[in-house]
Amino acid sequence: MGMFDRVGKKVLSFHEVLGEMLMLLGRTVWFFREAPRNLPSIFNQMAIIGYETVPIASVMAFFVGMVLALQTGVELQKYGTQNIIGGIVGLSMVRELGPVMTSFLVAGRVGSAMAAEIGVMKVYEEIDALKTLDINPVRYLAMPRLIACLVCVPALVIFANAVGIVGGAIMSHLHPKIFISYSTYYDSLKTALKLKEVGAGLVKATVFGGIIALVACYTGFKTSGGARGIAQATTRAVVLSFMLILVADYFLTRILM
Repeated sequence: MGMFDRVGKKVLSFHEVLGEMLMLLGRTVWFFREAPRNLPSIFNQMAIIGYETVPIASVMAFFVGMVLALQTGVELQKYGTQNIIGGIVGLSMVRELGPVMTSFLVAGRVGSAMAAEIGVMKVYEEIDALKTLDINPVRYLAMPRLIACLVCVPALVIFANAVGIVGGAIMSHLHPKIFISYSTYYDSLKTALKLKEVGAGLVKATVFGGIIALVACYTGFKTSGGARGIAQATTRAVVLSFMLILVADYFLTRILM
């Protein structure tokens, strides 16, 4: 019975967390109507999420594209089909690697910072002070972050896709075992890559951005226990974001195929 008791508690805890996160999402979306009054906060979060993430996203996407082209190109060369490598790299970046890898990057870099910042405010009773001043913490803290993630993560994914495709083109042209011209690479890319594929990738990126902001804000609001609690909340935000991104990626792939 002890095992069933522990499993039951885990199941109840999971549904409790899920319900609280959905309630937080509903309250945050409700305050979207207040967005025009909070534009400075939204723009500040967009700068942190988008502009400051561009350099590391560029490096990541460039080398992911190069590695993808190298691994697939060498194998395709054995069968004389390396001319289709542009389509393979493009589809891989747009469908999966671009949205997922960029979202992981944002979750690790920005989501952890969001959770830590809100966690510090919770532990040191700054959120209680906001309530005392009749400032809703969800409107003041969660809403700008959610809007910024919904806008910036898809934009970062578009940029990462482009950089990854360019990295794949450079590798495909310079590697002696592959060596295809840039025109051949982009002809293959143009043939394989359709608007539907790009749209599906952006839908994924938007959902992943929402997950990152929601999880970070939720774990921040639930932080307790001083410095140790803040560290645990930061770790929990990153791990939970990664898990939910992968789960959502599976279901979105099934729906959007």
